[in-house]
Amino acid sequence: MNRITLFRALTLAVLAAPLPALSSTAHAKPAVEVAFVLDTTGSMAGLIEGAKRKIWSIATAIVDSNPDADIRMGLVAYRDIGDDYVTRSVEMTADIQDLYARLLELQARGGGDWPESVNEALDVAVNKLRWTSGSDTRRIVFLVGDAPPHMDYAQDTKYPTTLAVARQKDIIVNAVQAGSAPDTERVWHEIADGGRGRYIPIPQDGGQVVIIQTPYDDDIIILQKEINGTVIPYGPAPLQKRTESKMRQLSEVAAAAPAAASDMASYLNKRAPASAEAVTGGGDLVGDVATGRQKLDQVKDADLPDAFRALPAEQRAARLDEQIAKRQALNAKLATLVKQRDEYLRTHRDKQPKQASSFDREVEATLKAQLKR
Repeated sequence: MNRITLFRALTLAVLAAPLPALSSTAHAKPAVEVAFVLDTTGSMAGLIEGAKRKIWSIATAIVDSNPDADIRMGLVAYRDIGDDYVTRSVEMTADIQDLYARLLELQARGGGDWPESVNEALDVAVNKLRWTSGSDTRRIVFLVGDAPPHMDYAQDTKYPTTLAVARQKDIIVNAVQAGSAPDTERVWHEIADGGRGRYIPIPQDGGQVVIIQTPYDDDIIILQKEINGTVIPYGPAPLQKRTESKMRQLSEVAAAAPAAASDMASYLNKRAPASAEAVTGGGDLVGDVATGRQKLDQVKDADLPDAFRALPAEQRAARLDEQIAKRQALNAKLATLVKQRDEYLRTHRDKQPKQASSFDREVEATLKAQLKR
C-alpha cells in the first residue's frame, strides 16, 4: 500500500470512528439539595402542621430561584433516646410528592427531658444522606427545633465535628429556633456560625402561616386534575400503585387545603416543559417518553397497565401521542394561570400587615438569598 492510499485509509478510519462520549459533567444540570432536620417532639406540633401546609410553596420558591436546576429534598425527623425513634430519614429525592406524603405522616410526640438528640440528627443529615458532589450543586440544611442537644451522650458525634464535615462538603447549615429558650439560642447561634448559615428565630408554633386564596386556585386544581388524567402508570405493580396514589393526592390536598393544592400544581408546572411531568419521581409513561427518558418499544408488556397492554402496538403509540399532545395543551393553559396566580400573590403579600417571623417566610427568604451566591 503506497503512502497516499495509507493516508486516505487512516483518515477514513478516524472519521468513521465514534466520537468519545462527553463526560456527564459537561452537560450536567445544576442541582439544589435541601434537607430539613426537624424536631418532632410534642412541643413542635404547631410548627410541623405549618410545615405540612407550606412545603409546596417552599419547593416552588426553589424553582423560582433556580428554574433550570434539578431539585432534591430530604428530611431527618428526630426526637430522643427513649422515644419511638431517635431519627427517621427520608433520603434526598426529586420525588417531592413522596417527601410530602412522608411529612404528612409525622406527628409531634414524645420528649420529656429538655435536651433532644440534635447531635445525632445533624450527623445523619450531613454524613448519612446521599448528597450530590460537585461544584454545580448547592447543598443546604435547615435545622429546626426548640431544645438544645444532649452533650452527655458518649456515642454521639458532637455538632462542632459534624459542622467541620459540612464545611468540607460545602453544605450550608441554617439553625431555625422555635421559641426563645436561651440555652437553645446559644447553641443555634454556634451551629449557624459553624455551618456558614443563618440563625433564624421564629415563634414556638412556627409563626402565623399566611394562606392567601386566589381567584385562580379552583381553575388551577381543575386543570391539574385533567393533566393527571393523561398519566399512564407503568413499571412494576408497586410503582404503578404509587403513581396512582400521587394522582389521588391532589384531590385529597384540594379538599383540605386548596391553596396548598395550587402550590403543588404550580410546582409541577414550573418544573418541566409543557409536555412533561404530571407527577414527581417517575412512573408515568407519558412524562418519561415526552422527556426522552423512556421509549415505548423498550417497555416490557408486563410493565404496562392492563388497559394499555391490551392495545395493539400501533394503537399504543397513537394513544401515547394523544396523551402527550393533550398534556402539552393543558399545561400551556396551566402556565398562564400560574403566572396570574403568582402576580396576585405578589400583590396581596405586599398588602399584608407586617407580621412576626414565620417558618415558611424565613425559609423561603433564606433560600432566595443563599441560592443566589
